[in-house]
Amino acid sequence: MDFGYADPHAEKVLQTFIRNGHLVRFPAKRGRRRILLEHIAASFEPGRRFPEKEIDVVLRAWCDGGETDYVTLRRYLVDEDLLSREHGHYWRTGGWVA
Repeated sequence: MDFGYADPHAEKVLQTFIRNGHLVRFPAKRGRRRILLEHIAASFEPGRRFPEKEIDVVLRAWCDGGETDYVTLRRYLVDEDLLSREHGHYWRTGGWVA
């Protein structure tokens, strides 16, 4: 599957860790994990605040059938400053914007 990135390294990372639109596992290396997390962060519209339940629905879909869980994915997104949170709401604060 082609994810549409000009960077062949990013394409390779995404092809390795995403199957049929689902995250199969997290990369061990931080650089690869960052590429993957930036791709997933693009699932959220910049400038919009999401209640935790909405974030969880999207992240559960990413984790469906893989070895990962949505809570860990959400934590990684926050830790990498791709999502911010306050009072049960999240918003996108990083990653690529088309």
